[in-house]
Amino acid sequence: MKHNPTRLLAGIIALAGLFSCSSPNIPSAARQRNAGESDSIREEARPGLATGWGNEKTSVLGNQSFVRASSKPAGISAIYYNDSKGIKAMTSETYRVKGMQTAAGELVEWGVKGRTGFLDSYNEGYNGWLFASYETNPRRIVEGIPNSTYTIVVRNRSKSALEIVASVDGLDVMDGKTASFSKRGYIVNPGSTLEIEGFRTSGSTVAAFKFSSVSNSYANLRHGDTRNVGVIGLAVFTQKGVNPWTWMPEEVGKRNQARTFAEAPAR
Repeated sequence: MKHNPTRLLAGIIALAGLFSCSSPNIPSAARQRNAGESDSIREEARPGLATGWGNEKTSVLGNQSFVRASSKPAGISAIYYNDSKGIKAMTSETYRVKGMQTAAGELVEWGVKGRTGFLDSYNEGYNGWLFASYETNPRRIVEGIPNSTYTIVVRNRSKSALEIVASVDGLDVMDGKTASFSKRGYIVNPGSTLEIEGFRTSGSTVAAFKFSSVSNSYANLRHGDTRNVGVIGLAVFTQKGVNPWTWMPEEVGKRNQARTFAEAPAR
């Protein structure tokens, strides 16, 4: 079940300043320079997927008080994406995994969803053996379909509220500008699920995430910078004064499985 996300607003903020995403058809100053035009020509030759500007959708924000326990996130996670040829070029071996995977010390599980369900998801590795550089945290990759829309789904597995700051192609989903931990995100209540449908354009609308070519990506058309296309980022912040790891599903499961006359452990 999808729940309406809420976001902390510190003080009185003008909507015009907060939601600065705008149609990529309006060129930025950087795109008007000769150097920007040269960059655009080079981007035409880049293969694979990026994220473009989709149709506007209704997505209403609310307000909820939330004070971070720390300026540093409790956990960071990434999902890379590309088309099938791009995935084969990025890594020699992958193995299939479920669409939703845990992150941030298992506080959340998250994935990328298309029109008909979660996108095909893979971890980098070979027959369950991980590459040396990803021994404890294998790189995760999903297969996108050109010109189709997608959403980012995050479920809070803990018993306390969490703040979710997300980025697409290195851009913050709230304002479409360079992503940073200092920016605020969506508040997700215990057991609730957040579905981020696009770059926010106002307090009530978003522009849908849409798989595109690199040259037609929002990062390129609006900012002229495609260094970070092909990756979705997630930073999870916990609430001040609350231990979110208390009564996680694993602990509840152990309690529920306790037996009255358990056999003594083998020695």
